[in-house]
This record gives sequence, C-alpha cells and structure tokens, in this order.
Amino acid sequence: MKRFNKIYYTLTAIILLLACTDDVRELSFLDSIEAPTNVAASYNITQDNSGVVTITPTAEGATEFEIYFGDDTPESVMVANGESVSHTYAEGSYEVKIIAFNIKGDTSEATQPLVVSFRAPENLVITVENDAAISKQVNVTATADFATMYEFYSGEDGVAQPVATANIGEQLSYNYTNPGVYDIKVIAKGAAIATTEVTQSFEVTEILQPIQSAPIPPARGDTDVISIYTDASYTNVAGTDTFPDWGQGSQGSSWTSFNLNGDNMLQYINLSYQGIQFGSPQDVSTMQFLHLDVWTTDVASLETSLISVSSGEQPVSSSLTAGEWTSIDIPISAFTDQGLSVTDIHQLKFVGDPWGAGSVFIDNIYFWKEPAPASGIEGTWVIASEPGALKVGPQPYDGSWWSNDAQTVIDRACYFDDQYVFATNGSFQNILGNNTWLEGWQGTSDQCGTPVAPHNGSNPATYIYDAGANTITLNGQGAYLGLPKANNQGELPNVPVPNSITYGVQLSNNNNTMELVIETGTGSGVFWTFKLVRYQSPVEGTWRMANEPGALKVGPQPNDGSWWSNDEQVLIDRACYFDDEYVFGSNGSFQNIMGTDTWLEGWQGVNSDQCGAPVAPHDGNGAATYIYDEGASTLTVNGSGSYLGLPKANNQGELPSVAVPNSITYNVLSLTANEMILVIETGTGSGVFWTFKLVK
Repeated sequence: MKRFNKIYYTLTAIILLLACTDDVRELSFLDSIEAPTNVAASYNITQDNSGVVTITPTAEGATEFEIYFGDDTPESVMVANGESVSHTYAEGSYEVKIIAFNIKGDTSEATQPLVVSFRAPENLVITVENDAAISKQVNVTATADFATMYEFYSGEDGVAQPVATANIGEQLSYNYTNPGVYDIKVIAKGAAIATTEVTQSFEVTEILQPIQSAPIPPARGDTDVISIYTDASYTNVAGTDTFPDWGQGSQGSSWTSFNLNGDNMLQYINLSYQGIQFGSPQDVSTMQFLHLDVWTTDVASLETSLISVSSGEQPVSSSLTAGEWTSIDIPISAFTDQGLSVTDIHQLKFVGDPWGAGSVFIDNIYFWKEPAPASGIEGTWVIASEPGALKVGPQPYDGSWWSNDAQTVIDRACYFDDQYVFATNGSFQNILGNNTWLEGWQGTSDQCGTPVAPHNGSNPATYIYDAGANTITLNGQGAYLGLPKANNQGELPNVPVPNSITYGVQLSNNNNTMELVIETGTGSGVFWTFKLVRYQSPVEGTWRMANEPGALKVGPQPNDGSWWSNDEQVLIDRACYFDDEYVFGSNGSFQNIMGTDTWLEGWQGVNSDQCGAPVAPHDGNGAATYIYDEGASTLTVNGSGSYLGLPKANNQGELPSVAVPNSITYNVLSLTANEMILVIETGTGSGVFWTFKLVK
C-alpha cells in the first residue's frame, strides 16, 4: 500500500506539471504549498454491540488520507478528503493512525486513541463553560469510561438535536443564538446498546463589553493629526468635554468612562444621541479623514455629525459589526460635499440606530491626513555593497575605529540586501527577508539569522524628512537605518529601545545616494556613518493583465483555473478591463489607471456586469504605495481601493462580503523582466485562490 501511495502521488505531481504552462518558473507555487496541519479524526460508533466505527479524517491542506485502524487489519485504507470509512472492531482499546497527504504528496500524521466497549459508559463527567472571547459560545468537554464519543443537546427550541458531536475527551464548541438558561444534555456512547447521559441547567452569557482594546493608532507627525480623544498616542485638544449634557439623559441615555486594563474609552449607554464639546474650535480643512473605533453588540449603525460654529451640522452614517471593533475613517469630503464649513468645527454628535436601544464603546477619535511626501528620499534603499559603507569613528564620515571591508560585504550578505522603504504616504518599513545580520546583544552570536523583534519590520513606522535641517526621523519602535543598535541615546542594549531615531542626512548623485550619520548619545563622540544607495524594484514600471486566455482564473489551488478561467471571448467582452494599467513608481507609489471605463460587477452598484466608469474607491483616485518583499515573494499595495487583478479579491475575502481593506498582499509565484504571476487566497484558509498574469 505504501509503495502504491508513493507511485500515486508521484503520478499526481507529474500530471500537474504537464497540465501547467511550459514556463517551468510558473510551477514555483508548488514550493509554497505546506504539509497538512491539524490532522485528526472523528468517530461515530453504532450502539448495537457490533463494534462498527465510522472514522472521518480531517486536516487543513489535505487532499487524501491513509487510515491505519490499529487492530490486526494488515492493510491501511485510503480515504478522500471529506469522506469516511467504517470498520468493525472487537472490544478493546486501539491507536488509530491518520496520515494526511497534500497535493504534492507531502504528509503529516497523527495517532489518537479509540475505545470500543460493549459496556454502557460509566463515570460520565462534563465540563461546560462560556467562551471568554466569543459571545454566546459554550465550550463542552465530556469524559467517561467505556465511551467512544458523545453528543451535545443544546436545549434550544426549534433546533434539530443533537447540535454537535465529538470524540470522548475532546472539546466541542457551540454558538447559541440568544443568551439565557438552557437545559443541556450530553449523551456518552460506546459500542453498547446502552448509553449514559447527564442533564443540567446552564446559563449562556453574552459578552456586552470589549475584552480587547481598539487598534493602536499609527505614529503620525503633529501636523498630520488633530486628536479629540486618544489615551496616549496623540495630544488631545485641551479642555475637550466628552460628556456634555445636551438633554440626552431625558431620552433614557447615559454615559461613562470604561477602563479596560488601563485603557480608557467612552461608553454611551442606551445611545439616543451624544455629543463632544471641543475645548476650542478646530480648523480641520487640511485633514483628510475623521477616525474613530467603535465596539457594540446591539447598535446597527452610528451617525456621526461634525458641527460647525458658522454653518451648522451634517451627518454621515457608518455600519457597525457586532462583537468586534469597527474602525471607521470618514472622508472630510463627505461633510464638505454637504455644504459644511470645516474651518471652525467645535462639536461632534453621535446618534445610535436603533434610537436609545443599544450601547457603544468609542475610542481613538481624531482627524488625520497622509504625511506630505518627502522630497528626494521616497523609494527603497539598501546599504551600498562596497568597502566603507558602514563605519564608526570620533567624527561624522570617519571610519578610523572600524570600517567594513570587501570581505564583510561577502560575510554579511544577509545584511547588505536589507531594504529600507520610504513610502510617499510617510510610512517607513524595514524589509529584512528571512535573515539579516545579528549581534550578540540580540541573543545570539554575530551571524546571519532570523530577524529579532522589535527590529524585524513588524511594527508600523513613519518618517519625517526635514530638508532644511538635513535630518530624517523614524517614528516607531524597532524602526532603524543602518544598524538597529545605534540610536540618539546610545547603543543597545545599554539603553532602552527608542520610539524615535533622528539621523543627519546628505543626498547626492541626483538623490540616488544617501549618507547618514548618527551620534550614539549626545556628546558621546561616537559617530556611525551609513552609505545607502537607491534600490530599483523589479516590479517598477507599468503592467497590464496579459491579453490571453487563462490570464485571470480561480480555483482550489494557486495557479489553478478549474473553477473559472477567462477565454478568448472574455478578452473581447472585457477589453475595457484588459487595458487597465497598474503603475509601480520608483518612489514606492502605486496607481490604478483605468481611463474612462473598466469592467464593473453587480456589487459595485450596476445592474449587470458591464463596462462602465470606474467606481470609487476602486477608481485610482486614492493615494497608494507598494512594497515588494523579494525574500517572502510578496507584493503589498497600501491604500484603500488600490488593487491588482480584481478589486473584489483581498486577504479577508471578496467584496462586498467584507469591508474594503486598506492593504492587500499578493503572493508572487513568478517574476521576470516582463511577466509577473500573482496569487491571492480570498480569506485565510478559504481555499479560494485567484491567479493573475500581468505583463509589462
């Protein structure tokens, strides 16, 4: 059987290879397919003393399973994904082995116990708990002697019972529609006709307040934000009253502050309407958005109004998602388009829907705008691969104490390919790939190795370039240029990791060379100098969808069009789509250029799928950037409404079933000078893969 399996999967791989395009580079997606995970099996046993057990194997990323029954049966059995196998056991205890195969033939296995007994289960003990994080979810575990599996009866009226089953000793979870007290029942079953059950009353609870804080606002320059209510991220407008009494108490509403592990937020109870009085009128005409984070269980939408001293008020309504934080960014234009002057905003007003019947928690209320583009440094940079690019001495640009030589460039190749990305929207990122140069203070010997937090590029960061002062300031813990240890307070680990670092900068060679200097501690007389050169990304330039069959496809695997793939007729019908351009600038900017028309689908508000004028936010008018991570083979576009291939496909799912994301990351299956193949799974673990072939 094992020999047959090896032949089977080898043939499968060969067939896949033959089915693909002749360009073998397009088969690199196979390398990204991981071995199956979470291998397990569920049991269902007949209560007739026959010993018949139905085994259903499960795993993530598996296409087929091999089952070893654990008794005297000499041969294993192959089972397709989603199928089951029945086997007759004698009374006893067994170890069932499950081997899961993916499409390449990679395997993962698990062994789990099976008890087959013709005695009725005994010593049944159940544990029922409300989930700490998911509202109205109960987690149930049952243990018993001589039992194989158990059934859970929820006690709900009008719901088919049992609602769930599990192997004995394993946990199951069930979500109730409504909170309340229910008479639940658990029945333990073995191979015997007789079963054993326990019945008890249990109160299912609803989580009515957040258990996690809202997302932390990103670092922004003082001129890029006007904060009304944040805990520590920004400086709030002085004298602001978050609970003015405008008579809403007579509507049955109330208000208070809610403290979640030291994080303060506003709580509006039975919200009819509620206001915030600014300490002074604010000119928000230079801002682009009003941001707020809202958590609720029972308010469907929140109407937010800006109130002007001179021109009254105008509202904008936002839908809310129950049981989680909803991050809202309302364009200021949504208010000015209604005729509101925003040069003298002195109040905010919130109205709940339904009126006076639900509660909300609100945090992080602020106006913001994208940072002004920095002149000359936008784009991707690397340390120059030459002697003297990295040096330290008693003066700026002085390497008398130490300076890298040619051998250092070879020995630390993992360092000299690190990228420093300055985006046009003011964001900054360290892209280090799978390894970079590490030093002893990072918990290892001096060597190439996996990047160590917080100096691994995982934290959000921004930058400010002051051309007059010749300085670059990075904001964000762990963000750095040149060396992570060098900062304005000293050198790590002798000082805390800073939240901000300022470097002296000189640009030359038509802004393609950058020399940085930092004194590690004021007056220390220790100056590090770094020479960086501009990096040209291989994705830089203008791309279009390949005008050929199969350029656009979807299937259960990357580069798979078995569900749908464009044909020749689609090229004709959707010519307005195949001439759309995707422009990657040398400065890290990205733009969708669609001209006067593109392909529209019904979810975009048209009666049918057709060519038509681009629909916001997928019309190319928003500011956007991109980051190509060569080590991870990913391409990320940042900016609401920016996309590659199809506007509906993103990492959370497909529009309109999910919110429009601010960022989308695509896997790069292959990339040449003139051809790029991208894949995106629309929702983690969804098994829905869109593939796009672009040409330059």
